Amino acid sequence: MSNHRINRWQVLIASTAVLLCTGAIYAFSVFAGPLSASKGWSMSEIMLAFTINSAISPIPMILGGFLTDRGWAKWSIAVGGLMFGLGFFLTGLATSPTVLYLTYGVLAGLGQGLAYSGCLSNTIKLFPDKKGLASGIITAGMGGAAIIAAPIANAFIQSHDALFAFRVLGIVYLVVIVIASFFIQTAPADYLPEGYTPAKRTGSGPANRDWRAMLGTPFFYLIFLMMFTGAFSGLMIASNASVIGQQMFKLTAGVAAFYVSLYSLSNCAGRVVWGTVSDKLGRNRTLTIILSVIIIAFLILVGVRSAFGFALGVIILGLCFGGVMGIFPAMVMENYGPVNQGVNYGIIFCGYSIAAFFGPKVAVSLANGGDYTKAFIVAIVIAACGLILNGVYVALKKRQAA
Repeated sequence: MSNHRINRWQVLIASTAVLLCTGAIYAFSVFAGPLSASKGWSMSEIMLAFTINSAISPIPMILGGFLTDRGWAKWSIAVGGLMFGLGFFLTGLATSPTVLYLTYGVLAGLGQGLAYSGCLSNTIKLFPDKKGLASGIITAGMGGAAIIAAPIANAFIQSHDALFAFRVLGIVYLVVIVIASFFIQTAPADYLPEGYTPAKRTGSGPANRDWRAMLGTPFFYLIFLMMFTGAFSGLMIASNASVIGQQMFKLTAGVAAFYVSLYSLSNCAGRVVWGTVSDKLGRNRTLTIILSVIIIAFLILVGVRSAFGFALGVIILGLCFGGVMGIFPAMVMENYGPVNQGVNYGIIFCGYSIAAFFGPKVAVSLANGGDYTKAFIVAIVIAACGLILNGVYVALKKRQAA
């Protein structure tokens, strides 16, 4: 089906604008220290809010995918985005860690996942000819949000406090999301852009499989675990970058906030760059490169104890985390087809959520007087496991095609 009345680039831009708001979760490390200092809550208590926010995402991701697959993408995005903005604002009124968990962790987490699922699944269906590029750009909104949020939040924290920063940013996000929602259209079933003719499916090609059929394939479990191994290091750094910079590399709060933005810029660029590269090299070759480079980045952080070492490590890890988030949506669609992409990717995304639960915890629990070397070694081992899983996946694919 070809439907030229849909302006797919407009939908892409509006969806990216929404995710530039919800992606503020990656700037959490800027809030964590000042929040602990002003409220007297421990870092472990505060980081649990980030863990809840990230780990709760499978629920809204699957729900958002279900709604999107049935033509309700616009509502999934609008409702989810507004929930996130409201959660962010209400976080600024938190009087206890419990309230923080309910506002930032639960409400903002549910809203973020619902909006992300709708934006990603709806947009990628409009770009069957450029799946890697489209998923890279749309997820770049999530990765790039902290580029804007981190320095602005730090400025508000310095002039007022962390809770004030949450309230102001929450209001801004609500306004942006309302405006962007008017420009989002739902992708028609079997949409084909002008001039694009899809390749005929072979017997081993990507049939449209629902989640039940997906769970019956060995590739689901490999993709799920590879998502975990790829996301683990990125989430470890995203949630603790400012703290690691200050404690391990002796940076000031302002400089550390700059590096959080630098990480987010790399994260943003990595989603587009690696998504485009994966369209050329293939998802698995690209993933092999990404996981290998993650190992190198952590070796740099362990061995080069300077601002330069931190900057280099953060840039590389940001690029790689962005690449992971950019190539997996396309990998899922290529295995299980576009019709049930929303729900299928939502289930695969549980691998991300497990990484979100363990990544920040490992960093905090293994930190020894501000030294995160042990946590970095764990991340290296997990990335190496990802390389092995990727090799198994490729071997099974070759056997299937034989």
